[in-house]
Amino acid sequence: MRRPSPRRIALDLRGLIGMNDIFRFSGGVKRDPAVDLWLTARPIDLRSIAREWFVQMRQRGEDVRELMHDGCPVACVDDAPFGYVNTFKNHVNVGFFYGATLNDPTGLLQGNGKRMRHVKLNPGGELDAAALSDLIGAAYADIKGRLGADQSSQDA
Repeated sequence: MRRPSPRRIALDLRGLIGMNDIFRFSGGVKRDPAVDLWLTARPIDLRSIAREWFVQMRQRGEDVRELMHDGCPVACVDDAPFGYVNTFKNHVNVGFFYGATLNDPTGLLQGNGKRMRHVKLNPGGELDAAALSDLIGAAYADIKGRLGADQSSQDA
């Protein structure tokens, strides 16, 4: 005689179902000497572009922390990353960990992953600097909102 299969029940282990999934890094500090070293290294023409935009990330708030991850500077709020810069052979990327959710009316963002997007900057190329600055501000506000929502769900 065949036994009936037990009924499967979805378990919500400590509120994981529907939880705001936030990527996190440990080790962020207010000012990381390794980040400064990276930003001032060669190639100067590309790193100076990266530095300009990373400084904007740093200046978003007193809660911004930074670290090196995968060989490039990352800006976080507490331990949750919102932006990064990286240099390649001929361009600089200014990237956003939750860029897919950002409002981008000027169409600067590139990429097609689930979450991340970047803006590709070429030396001497055209750039809507105000729009990129707005994206950095939006990414900072977005991660602060996610952290607030995450804290609220943990408090409930």
